[in-house]
This record gives sequence, structure tokens and C-alpha cells, in this order.
Amino acid sequence: MTKDYLDGGSFAYTRSVQDIEQENRLLRETISQLKQELDRFRAPALLVADVVEIIDDVHSLIVMPNGNKFYVDKASTVLDLKVGDAVLLEQKNLTIVDKIKSTKRFNVDQFVIMEKPTIKWSQVGGLAKEINEIREIVELPLKKPELFVKVGIEPPKGILLYGPPGTGKTLLAKAVAASTNSTFIQIVGSELVQKFIGEGAKLVKEIFDLAREKAPSIIFIDELDSLAANRIELGTSGEREVQRTFMQFLAEIDGFKPLSNVKIIGCTNRKDILDPAILRPGRLDRLIEIGPPELDGVEQILKIHTKAMTLKKGFKFKIVAKELEGMTGAEIKAVCTEAGYVAIREDRFVVDTDDFIKGKERVLAAEESEGDDYLHMFS
Repeated sequence: MTKDYLDGGSFAYTRSVQDIEQENRLLRETISQLKQELDRFRAPALLVADVVEIIDDVHSLIVMPNGNKFYVDKASTVLDLKVGDAVLLEQKNLTIVDKIKSTKRFNVDQFVIMEKPTIKWSQVGGLAKEINEIREIVELPLKKPELFVKVGIEPPKGILLYGPPGTGKTLLAKAVAASTNSTFIQIVGSELVQKFIGEGAKLVKEIFDLAREKAPSIIFIDELDSLAANRIELGTSGEREVQRTFMQFLAEIDGFKPLSNVKIIGCTNRKDILDPAILRPGRLDRLIEIGPPELDGVEQILKIHTKAMTLKKGFKFKIVAKELEGMTGAEIKAVCTEAGYVAIREDRFVVDTDDFIKGKERVLAAEESEGDDYLHMFS
């Protein structure tokens, strides 16, 4: 009985020791993991850069986000390095220690206006000649590329719309996008340059990649003159960044295949200051001037913007159109809105000719006031 008791006690003692040893082993492993994690937290962050040139098996040329370039070594564990790869650099001596799978730094959708326009050609008035040109240059290659293959010619890659503000340049671009069922990607040149110092060229590349992905698509660049103005001496870092962005833009245009289903439409109020490089054959070499409409065009625009309005019986479109001659499409639309307000203020729902005359006076007065404010800034 005593022997059985001792044997049972020995067995219990042995199990207890084994449990304690297993618990100690788990605790040591946990402490080791925590130390490794703490070491990772204490390690300095790695820098991100892009490879622009492979010098040899060990050395490469990289460019930092701020535009600075460095001649650096790479670790032996980094294999198959290629130009354009995004890499991680050790901070002290900028040695390449690893690659990043994706080089995309922007969610491009946040920085462009992307839509499927629904504007029809019938909603564009006073620009019959310009519409025919755009349909021939942009719409036809997108809808019937086989015609150009059969004839053996290459359609233009893009066009430039130029003229004073409010004449319908953006409207034309949206209408051709709608007629071809294309994705409309709108970029404002000044914002591209101002907001993304150090990253403009990268963003341009990704915008064009997005256009290819969403093809058929139309890239519409508003205020092109802010990006593609005549090149000057590169004095400041801002000017150098504009040039890098512009050169990337030209490179993307040159990289398009002739029958590609991505088209570029540039828009500017200042054609006279554009760099000749953007207008040479093979780039935005088709120029279409969009000016104020002639008298017949004014009447067409007036009918478009008054389509939903309740006009007085016997309303004389020609008389009102004669009064609005010389105004742009945007100004005519503003006059129609003001004419409606005149009727509302007088508790009427029917709009007559006099309301449009008063509306014109209010629009011109507002423009004159804005012009005076602008002049005061420089006085």
C-alpha cells in the first residue's frame, strides 16, 4: 500500500515538472517573439524610390520622390531589378534592400473627374463647323478604326480646342465622349502642376494608364497652357517640376499606338504661349478655334437654353438673338437664367422679350464689376 502510494506520488510529481517545463518553454518563445517585434519597432523606416537606370549587377541610379537622383548599391538578396521598379532603401547609405510589388502611389480616381457624359450633339448649338471637325478627327477613328486601316493612314492622336472662355470647349469634348460611349477623364493642368510637386510626372503616367484601362476613353486637359507653356530657363524647383511633368506628358502621347482607342483633347484660352513641341505633327497637331457664335448660332443656343422655359406667345427668337449677338454660349445661358429671375421677381411664370433685355444688362454689369475687381488687384 505504501509502495503504491509512493508510486502515485512520483507520477504526480513527474507530471507537474513536465507542465512547468512546457509553460516555461512557451514563455521563452513568447519573450523571444516580443523582443523581435520590439527590435522591428526600433529599426529605422526605409525610404521609397524608383529605379531609373541599371548601371551594373551591383549599382543602380534611383530617383527620390523629391526628384533627387542617387548612385546606389543593392543588396545581394535583391534579384531581377528593372528600370521603373519601386524599391526600399536603407536610410544611412541608401542601399537597395528590397523591391515593392506595386509602384502605384496614387488612387488616380481621386485626382481626376471621370464620368460617362450624356450630352448629345443636339445640345450643342452654334458650332456646326467645329462639331463636324471633331467628329471627323475624334469620333470616326474610335467608331470605325477599320476605315483607316483600309486606307492606310494614321488618325490624329489628339486635338487642341482654343478660344475665349465660355465658348463651349468642354461641352464639345463631353459630347464627343458621349457619342463614342467613351470614359471622359478631365484634368485641370494648373491643379496637376500645383498640387503634386515632386510627383507630377508619376501622376501623368498613372492617368494615362487609367485611360488605357477604361478605354475607349478621352483625356480632356483643361488649362493646358499652365502645363505646356513655352519653356524658359529652369531657375526654381517649381519650374523644373513643371518641365518634368510636361516631358512625361509628351512621352505618354508619343507612346500611343496610332489606332489606339484613347484620344487626347487639350483646351486653352492662350494658344499663343503654348510650347511648339505640343503642337508638332504626331501630338496635338489638329487645332480647332472655338469662338463666339454668329447670329444663327446665337439663335440656336437661345432655343436650347429656353427649351424648358415658358415663353410668351409669339416670342421673337430672332429679335432676342440680335440683342445677344457677340456673347458666348456661357453668357447666353446666364442671360436666360437672369431673364427667368426677372419674371419670378414680378410674380410671373411667362418670360417675354423685355426680360431677356434686362437679363443681358445684369450679366454685363456683373462681368464689368468682376473686371473692375480684377484691375483693383494691380492698382
